Amino acid sequence: MSRVHSNEVKRAALTRLKERGVTVEVIAEIVHMMQNPYSPNLDMDYCMESVLAVLDKREIQHAILVGTELDILAEKKMLSDPLQQIVESDEGLFGCDETLALGSVFGYGSIAVTTFGYLDKHKVGIIKKLDTKGDGGPVHTFLDDLVASIASSASSRLAHRIRDDEERISSEK
Repeated sequence: MSRVHSNEVKRAALTRLKERGVTVEVIAEIVHMMQNPYSPNLDMDYCMESVLAVLDKREIQHAILVGTELDILAEKKMLSDPLQQIVESDEGLFGCDETLALGSVFGYGSIAVTTFGYLDKHKVGIIKKLDTKGDGGPVHTFLDDLVASIASSASSRLAHRIRDDEERISSEK
């Protein structure tokens, strides 16, 4: 059995996001919204760079593939009950969707964790659109939390980078 090449996994994860209506740009918009109050001159390109860096992590790529696959199977009614009903309706006490998404957030520190909680609660940007709760349309039980995870991790990464840049500039004076 051969190993799957990491570029293939990343490409598959990015393709899956795009197929489900999620682009790097819409995630970067959330990052910008979360970090702009702390860095008013924040450039969107810097936000995009941070999102792409998070998407380079194999753990998030795997989470995207697993979560979106479960969403798709629920759309096709291919899960066994009661899991089918739970995923399809985005049952409030399910928690497995948040658990999968939180896995990578912990690697980016407390800013990522608190930002994830905020995004999960307030459904900012495309996360709100993805939070469909069994309306008969696409199932995004896992995807909304995965997008929140990516945006939270990218926000934390960016906050730390900005602080590092500020400290470096300050020490050079």
